[in-house]
Amino acid sequence: MKPILYAIRALPGGRLDRLARLFDLRGGGAEPRPREALVDEARDAEVLVPTYIDRVDEPLLAALPKLRHVASYGVGTNHLDLEACRSRNLLVTNTPDVLTDATADHAMALLLAAARRVVDGDRVVRAGGWKAVDPAFMLGTEVTGKTLGIVGFGRIGQAVARRAQGFGMRVLYASPREVDFPGARRLSLDALLAESDFVSLHTPLVPGTENLLSRERIARLRPGAVVVNTARGAVVDDDALADALEAGRIAAAGLDVFRDEPRVPARYLRLENVVLTPHLGSGTHETRAAMAEMVAAEVERVAEGKPPRHRVP
Repeated sequence: MKPILYAIRALPGGRLDRLARLFDLRGGGAEPRPREALVDEARDAEVLVPTYIDRVDEPLLAALPKLRHVASYGVGTNHLDLEACRSRNLLVTNTPDVLTDATADHAMALLLAAARRVVDGDRVVRAGGWKAVDPAFMLGTEVTGKTLGIVGFGRIGQAVARRAQGFGMRVLYASPREVDFPGARRLSLDALLAESDFVSLHTPLVPGTENLLSRERIARLRPGAVVVNTARGAVVDDDALADALEAGRIAAAGLDVFRDEPRVPARYLRLENVVLTPHLGSGTHETRAAMAEMVAAEVERVAEGKPPRHRVP
C-alpha cells in the first residue's frame, strides 16, 4: 500500500501527478475543504502539501498522527506553526529562489504605478474624466534618481535593488547583517525611513517584524514618500498607514499583501492613492509552475531517501 500524500488545494500545472508512482494522491481540489472534512480525509497522510495561504497549526498537526513531511508551496512560513512541527520532528520544506524575480518585478511595478498614478489615471480615463489636455493634470512623483530604502535585504530585496539601480536610484537597506552589494548602503531602519523617497518591504513575518512599520516609524517617513509592501501584510500598521495616506503626509502606497487575506482593510479601498493587488508577487505562469515543480521534486527526493534541498530550519 502506498503512503498517502494530501494536497490541501490544487497546484498549477498538475505537477504532483508524477508522484502517483510513490504515493496515493488525495485532496488537490480547486478549493480547500472545510477543516473537519480536511482532517477526516488527510488523517492517514504522511505528506501534507499546503500553500502559503493554508494555515497548518497545532490542532491540524495533532489530528494527523502519521504525518512526517510538510511540503509547503511558497517561500514564507508564517502560515506554519514551526514550533509544533519541530516538536513532532516533522520535515518542513518550502520553495525559495524561484519566486525571487517575479516578486521583485511586482514590487517595482507597484512602486512605478503608485508613483506615476497609473491605476488612478486608468480609472479616470475609463470614467470619461479626461476632458482636456492640461500640463498640471494628475502629476505624479519622479522615480529616476530618487532614494529607495529596502527593508529586508535577502534574495528578493537584492533583486529589487538591482532593478532600482537600472532607474538610477540610490539604494539604502536595513538588514540584521551587512550584505556585500555594490552601490547599496546599510542603515538602521529609522535612518533609512528618514532618508528614503520610496520604501519597499521585503522582511519575513516573524514575531519581531509584526507591525514593523508602526505608527511611530511611519511618522519618520519623508513627506511625500511612497510605501510598497510585497512581504506580508502584518508587517505594517494598517490604521497608521491609512491615516498618513488620508492626510496626504505620504504620497501613495502599493500593497500586494494584507493581514487577513483575502480581506482588504476597507480604508484602503476608499483611497485613490493606494494601488492594491491580490497577492500577485509570485503570480506569473512560469513562477507558479516552478513552485509546484519544486514541491514535487522535494517530496520525490525525500521519498527516495535523498536529503531535501530546501529544508526549513
